[in-house]
Amino acid sequence: MTSPTRICCIGAGYVGGPTMAMIAYKCPDIQVTVVDLNQQRIDAWNSETLPIYEPGLHEVVKACRGRNLFFSTDCRQSVADADIVFVSVNTPTKVTGVGAGKAADLAYWEGAARMIASVSTSSKIIVEKSTVPVKTAEAIGKVLQRNCADPEVHFEILSNPEFLAEGTAIKDLENPDRVLIGGRDTEEGRAAVEALSSVYERWVPRERVLRANLWSAELSKLTANAMLAQRISSMNSISALCEATGADVQQVAHAIGTDSRIGPKFLNASVGFGGSCFQKDILNLVYICESVGLKQVADYWHSVIQMNDYQKNRFVERVISGMFNTVSGKKIAILGFAFKKDTGDTRETPAIDVCHGLISDGADLCVYDPQVPKDQIHRDLATPKFLWDHPTLPNGAQMPFSCSQIEKSVTTSSDPYQACAGSHALCVITEWDEFASLDYERIYASMSKPAFIFDGRNVLEHERLRSVGFIVYALGKPLEAFLRPE
Repeated sequence: MTSPTRICCIGAGYVGGPTMAMIAYKCPDIQVTVVDLNQQRIDAWNSETLPIYEPGLHEVVKACRGRNLFFSTDCRQSVADADIVFVSVNTPTKVTGVGAGKAADLAYWEGAARMIASVSTSSKIIVEKSTVPVKTAEAIGKVLQRNCADPEVHFEILSNPEFLAEGTAIKDLENPDRVLIGGRDTEEGRAAVEALSSVYERWVPRERVLRANLWSAELSKLTANAMLAQRISSMNSISALCEATGADVQQVAHAIGTDSRIGPKFLNASVGFGGSCFQKDILNLVYICESVGLKQVADYWHSVIQMNDYQKNRFVERVISGMFNTVSGKKIAILGFAFKKDTGDTRETPAIDVCHGLISDGADLCVYDPQVPKDQIHRDLATPKFLWDHPTLPNGAQMPFSCSQIEKSVTTSSDPYQACAGSHALCVITEWDEFASLDYERIYASMSKPAFIFDGRNVLEHERLRSVGFIVYALGKPLEAFLRPE
């Protein structure tokens, strides 16, 4: 196959939807269909209110939806008609059984493979778009071949991991650093790689389309996310040292970032990293290392997760200790709930753990986020956490708070000024641009005194806020400025 004309993607989530929209946008002669069993999600993709927020996504979808981009729940027919089938289903961390808490659960992937095999009457290229463990292609290949009734049908499996950053996904898709395609080193495998490459090369320079074997491509995705998370955890560890010694973490980050061997990206200290990939992929990497007997390697990567948890706990402890060792009965405004700006995604957001920590000490919270709805906030805060490494609790789900307790302790607001009014403190958890331009004189006047600001993203002008009257804690900054008497 050299010129595919029909592409189908199973999974209409954060990866499948935007990726297929960009392919349809750049390749008007290719029919692209995104399928999902969730009727509500498909209806949203076909509406003016898309199911995910991503700058520029609406414009791309609107330009080609109904022309060569379609969203449907008719999975079987769309897969049967396709030349290339992308599989972009969820691969969550297992919660029971062997590898619970670390290994990826491939149940959705296996289900998709069985469906593909059952409806296929022509040979197809199957593309792993989900993040999967190394050697997944080998297992999926067996499922496909042994569940297809027609022995003449051949499936060639490719690994094409996504390297999108939420909030900049459309820019990343339009001008990617690289597109990685892994395939078998056979005549059929190389032909499949070239067929998929020909799609991307419609707008991506050929030199940026990297070719690798299947196992290298699968491992590259896990390694990329682990390395990025490692940089964040490394700077977060230094932020604690900066506070203890009087150094400034932003000055340290700038100094080391000018070294061409290091570079400036992912050196911003914060309250912690979140999102759907970093923690899940690192835990998956840890499990793979443990499975092949590399305990020291597994421990090394697991420490990245431990440092992230430490940073979130440290931030909560700083809020409590700064406010005279108690937040019981005090209103605290939480500015930002998404795990990063320019997205409504709350998966593994540090806001969840920060809120839980403050609620545990008796705080009343009011949350404002421009893209996360009230129902999502309450649902996330009431969802069981899986505390696999807690020294005293047994493995398994722990419900930290009941739904009624969340309803009692947490309110939301669609206006940041209303969220802050009457509060004793505000915590910046997400680096939304609008937070830097709020009228803090107005906010200060509406708050209980003394009024505290805890900047978990270092996006505010701290000295100006102090001149207004706030007591400001800035993550990774000298504590003397926070503790000095008025």
